[in-house]
Amino acid sequence: MTNQVAHPMVKLQRKIASLVNSKVIKPNDSIGKIALLYGDEWKYWKQELLDFGFTMQDPVSQLLVVEAWDEE
Repeated sequence: MTNQVAHPMVKLQRKIASLVNSKVIKPNDSIGKIALLYGDEWKYWKQELLDFGFTMQDPVSQLLVVEAWDEE
C-alpha cells in the first residue's frame, strides 16, 4: 500500500472549501481576501497562487474548481 502525499495546493484548496462551506468567505470573494486569514503564511500562499496563474482579484470559486495541481 502506497500513501500519496497531497500537493500543498490541494491542502489549501480543501481549507478554502471548508471556509466557504462554513460561510466564513463567499465563493465570489476575491482570493486576496483570504490573506486576512493566513497572516504570516500568506506570503508563501500568495506566491504559490501567482505561480499557478491566479491573481488576487480572481474569485475564490476559481481556486475551488481546479481538479489537478500539476507543476511543469
